[in-house]
Amino acid sequence: MELLGTTTILLLVCISCLLLFTTWRSILQKQKQPPGPITLPIVGNILQVNPRNMPESFKEMSKKYGSVFTVKLGPQKAVVLYGYDVVKEALIDQADDFSGRGKLPLIEKLFQGSGIVTSNGETWKQLRRFAITTLRDFGMGKKGIEERIQEEAHFLVERIRNTNGQPFNPGSFLVHAVSNIICSIIFGDRFDYEDKKFLTLIDLLEENNRLQNSIQIQVYNFFPTVMDYLPGPHQKMIENVEKVNQFTLEIIEEHQKTLDPTCPRDFVDAFLNKMEQEKGNSHSHFTVETLSRTTLDLFLAGTGTTSTTLRNGLLILLKYPEITEKVQKEIDCVIGRDRSPCMADRSQMPYTDAVIHEIQRFIDFLPLNVPHAVLKDTKFRDYLIPKDTLIFPVLTPILHDSKEFPNPEKFDPGHFLNANGTFKRSDYFLPFSTGKRVCAGEGLARMELFIFITSILQNFSLKPVVDHKDIDISPVVTTLASLPRPYEVSFIPR
Repeated sequence: MELLGTTTILLLVCISCLLLFTTWRSILQKQKQPPGPITLPIVGNILQVNPRNMPESFKEMSKKYGSVFTVKLGPQKAVVLYGYDVVKEALIDQADDFSGRGKLPLIEKLFQGSGIVTSNGETWKQLRRFAITTLRDFGMGKKGIEERIQEEAHFLVERIRNTNGQPFNPGSFLVHAVSNIICSIIFGDRFDYEDKKFLTLIDLLEENNRLQNSIQIQVYNFFPTVMDYLPGPHQKMIENVEKVNQFTLEIIEEHQKTLDPTCPRDFVDAFLNKMEQEKGNSHSHFTVETLSRTTLDLFLAGTGTTSTTLRNGLLILLKYPEITEKVQKEIDCVIGRDRSPCMADRSQMPYTDAVIHEIQRFIDFLPLNVPHAVLKDTKFRDYLIPKDTLIFPVLTPILHDSKEFPNPEKFDPGHFLNANGTFKRSDYFLPFSTGKRVCAGEGLARMELFIFITSILQNFSLKPVVDHKDIDISPVVTTLASLPRPYEVSFIPR
């Protein structure tokens, strides 16, 4: 009995020591991790975070916890990087460690982790490398794609001209035009503006834009498991994206039937050839599923970002007619009225270039950035960030940095102009993010913005339906993006 009692005591002592050690190590690890607000079980920091405006919530938290802090979105822990220096340090100086794609539930649900946007590891590396090379081969960054944009800008101008100066919301026109550019690259051809299937597709994208601001979609990232069982706009958004994916699958099937391996017509053909080359490789990352999701990624990213920027841009130009007039004077001086704008003109048009840069800076299209993740336990400054932690390298404090851009809440092309009127570059201009996950379509987007905006202003003056002083250009912030408020405009031929 005495021996049994001694054994029990020793066992209790060992268990106590183990518990103390585990607790001590947990506290020590927590102390090493970035600070943040007190969390509640299950809900995390939902009481401190406004799901409708997470960028504003993070701004307030940064005042208390600094440029690196922790927040829990429901059960998911995330580290927020707030400011130029800390984002640069992570995405540039420690690029490999921070190059993972964070699994934000809504994005994960929409893209399913098998395309360029949401994949990780070797899959992401190979798909991204292939996509950039192939897009370049089919004209991205070369004269070929510039001619496609010029052609589409001509179709857009003629379509606007047919409105005969009547006011309308230009959103769908801009989505059609921008979408046709990426379609011509990945599918081999543009779609006629009256094509019923194409119109249905655009309607799905437009509906998803409207749905983004619903509270159910904002809350989805906090409680995805629960929200999956509840009806609401989030289910409609997921359904719409799946319909777009079905559209791309049908085109892939058509390409498989008509493929000539010796003469690839577009991105899909090139991918199918790559699949055939790796047919005997059981570990190949090139499958019909990855083709479908990569094509969907390129289509959605290549359509949504640029078209929304253009919609925001026209609204801002409506607000400031004096800025629009200066751009048009520069267009008349450098390009004239008789030929299409081209990228070679941009270097001679510093004011127009500054206006386009300021549009992108001001609207802050992806305020939270697309989330990253650390690929291993990572030492960052004085903290330890555990492997797979979600990372928000927030863009808002960079694009609205008051030292780099005086009066950042004001739209001012002077932010990108030197005293002598020449164009001024800024390291803080990061609307496409930076580092290894920088937007693969940055070059394409820059070309589209310049050619579409100059083509429209070359041919039309913008007339608002309300006094320009009453136009609200503040974007509507959602979980995914900043969107323009609905508006109408009349395009008056010049």
